[in-house]
Amino acid sequence: MPGPGPHMMYALGTGQALMTLSSGRFSPHHCLIYALNAFFGPDIGSFTEWLTSTLGLAALFGSSVETYIHDPFLYIFILGFPLSLLYTRVSRFFVSKGYLDSVSGVPLTVKQCLLLISAGSLSHFFLDHLFEENGHSTVYTWILSTGWWKGRAPVNPDAVVVVGFLCGCLIIGFIHINRVKPERNIKKQSSNSVKLLIAIGSLYSLWCASQIYLVNPPRPAVGEEADLGVILFLAVYFFLPHTLCIMSMNTPEPERLPL
Repeated sequence: MPGPGPHMMYALGTGQALMTLSSGRFSPHHCLIYALNAFFGPDIGSFTEWLTSTLGLAALFGSSVETYIHDPFLYIFILGFPLSLLYTRVSRFFVSKGYLDSVSGVPLTVKQCLLLISAGSLSHFFLDHLFEENGHSTVYTWILSTGWWKGRAPVNPDAVVVVGFLCGCLIIGFIHINRVKPERNIKKQSSNSVKLLIAIGSLYSLWCASQIYLVNPPRPAVGEEADLGVILFLAVYFFLPHTLCIMSMNTPEPERLPL
């Protein structure tokens, strides 16, 4: 299982990239809260167990907390709101004392903190699901189960047609949305591109799921590839947390709040 180093470096690295690309709308406050929850958050039980092991209280407190908190969604449901209130106060204190640059000069709101806590929890398990339990975690095993490992996968003509059609629609649709126009609306183009990606991704996943779970006997959806598992895993544990980070960004010209 990844330790503190990989979790922190992954979150701080992606957070720093968002800070650079957003020109400060994703501030050091955002980055720090996101990174803390990607590292310390869901591991609060095991971390507490590690700290209290010398006092003989590890099994009593740490293990019981770990059972409920070390989960990508239970962590958010149980501790999301209380921690949001705490982080909001900490952010306000850091801004008032000048301890941490916020670029915009305003502290984070409860909503922003909740989005960052959720993003941190999901990013934590992006690494955990891939690199724990000697590669035999439940999620990773399921991802691999959506592929074809019974010898060489047969070539199904309908699979070639469906997958080729969907990938072609994705490329042609993207070119159509982002073609050169007299009046460009970058925000609208980006929104339509995301909608196209979600639509094609959903249809692609439905095709894969139908071949694996509805056809009897099951057939390889896309050759030997585990496309269904990979798409759903990336959607939940990679794209969703970064989308939540983007949603937590400050507005382009936020009002300064009295401190």
